[in-house]
Amino acid sequence: MSTTALSLPGIDLFNLYQYLVIFFIASLRISSFLISAPFFSLGGIPLQVRIVAGISLTAFLFPVIKVPDLQTIPGFNLFIIILSEIGIGLSVGLILTIIFSAAAVAGEKIASTAGLSMSSMIDPQSGGQTLVLSTVLILFLISCFLSLDGHLFIIKMLLESYVYLPIGLSINFFQASNIAIDTFGDMLYLAALISLPVVGGLLLIQASIGVITRSAPSLNLFSFGFPIALIAVFVFLYAGVGPISDAFSDLTGTGINLIEEVLQSYQTRN
Repeated sequence: MSTTALSLPGIDLFNLYQYLVIFFIASLRISSFLISAPFFSLGGIPLQVRIVAGISLTAFLFPVIKVPDLQTIPGFNLFIIILSEIGIGLSVGLILTIIFSAAAVAGEKIASTAGLSMSSMIDPQSGGQTLVLSTVLILFLISCFLSLDGHLFIIKMLLESYVYLPIGLSINFFQASNIAIDTFGDMLYLAALISLPVVGGLLLIQASIGVITRSAPSLNLFSFGFPIALIAVFVFLYAGVGPISDAFSDLTGTGINLIEEVLQSYQTRN
């Protein structure tokens, strides 16, 4: 009677339940990354689309993903496995988000130096208010990242991680947390390199405006200096498109290398 109650003609509901749980665990790593990655977590991409994308990738690779036998795993250990899989995916997305923040920090520094701190718009990545220049640099970085197939490299590394980081392996998150802290320092360093040429040029122009207004006190500093600084920002950014794109290419390479380092650090047992 119990067998009849738990099954339908041609379907073993108990095995179907186990299959769905196994598929759910196998999809956690990929789905967590897609939810937290900066270019997949844009405000214009609904959460449902990201979840469907993660499930689709998992369904495509499910035959080669090895999942331990759930019947031999105690309930608490299964809970730890679920948290570990989510942690791996989120850590990869977090590292990438920290690296991408270099463009936003550089844009804010340039805007504050040029006096453009009052101009803001909706950031498509966070959904909140951010400076226009920061949004432009973020979109430029995302374009460079996607044109260099950076997203494909990261997804490939994430999928290959199922080979040397199989589901159920004991994970060491301590070393990965140290890498995340170092990544924050790298982000500030890269932001300074990106913004330094423009900020340096603006400081020279503002120093020149200060000398001019000092010698001619009748000139209105705001009406005279602000348009010059605004034009200088556009000129410097236009002239620096090549170097900025090269810097963003190096930024993409740095992010990929850091993600690979994080994934390999998980192989160290606790």
